[in-house]
Formats: sequence, C-alpha cells, structure tokens
Amino acid sequence: MWRCPRCGRTFASRDQTHTCAVLGELDRHFTRSEPVVREIFDRIVAAVERLGPVEVLAEKTRIALHVRMSFAAFVPRRRWLDGHVVLAERLDSPRFTRIETYSARNILHAFRLSRSDEVDAEVLDWLARSYQVGQQRHLGQT
Repeated sequence: MWRCPRCGRTFASRDQTHTCAVLGELDRHFTRSEPVVREIFDRIVAAVERLGPVEVLAEKTRIALHVRMSFAAFVPRRRWLDGHVVLAERLDSPRFTRIETYSARNILHAFRLSRSDEVDAEVLDWLARSYQVGQQRHLGQT
C-alpha cells in the first residue's frame, strides 16, 4: 500500500492519480438529510464491517468505502441514499439505476435506497462482492 504524503490516503499503487484533498467530517454529508438516510448508511457500514476492516472516507462530494481500493461510494440526499458498488462482473437487477463498465473486471453498479429495510440480502450480497473487489481479490491478490 502507498500512502499519499500530502493527503494521507492509502492506495494499492504507488503515486496513483487522485484528487488530493483533506478528508472532511462524515456528519457534514447528512446535514440536509432526513434521519432515515443516515440509518440506511449506518446499516451499510455495519454490514461491511462484519466482512472485515474498512475505511470510511468522507470526501468532498461523496463518502467512499475503502480497503486496498475504494469499492463503494454514497451520496446522501434529503430523502434517499444514492450509492454504487464496484463489481468484478456485471450483475443484473431491476434495482440498479445504471451500470457502467470501466474495464472487464471493474463495473460500477448504481442504486438508490430510501428505506432501511432495503438493505436486504440482495444489497448485502452486492456489498460482499464489492468488498472482495476492494481487497483486489478479483485480481488474484490478497
């Protein structure tokens, strides 16, 4: 792992290109959101923490979940939580609002959650799969 000497973020590759910025306060992202939005986010983080260690990065425009690389990101809105997971394969679900392929094993799957009970078995499966991507296990590394 390489740590940027300016912002302190860690990356899997030395000198990885990134927007070098000091991380902000997590709570700032939720100042205009209804309480259910924070509840949804907290359920997601708790589920990921059961998988293993994770860094929650309160960036300027999003909140990223990071292991060796960022594998999920979230943007709190007033009444819902927009999010995406990065998966090593394309998954089809009517719950995805868009799917973007960046490379053969780097596929963004976006979704929106508006109730805490939507963090269900399907979403937990997405998080578990994306956590593996964050660890770069899909590349044969540990």
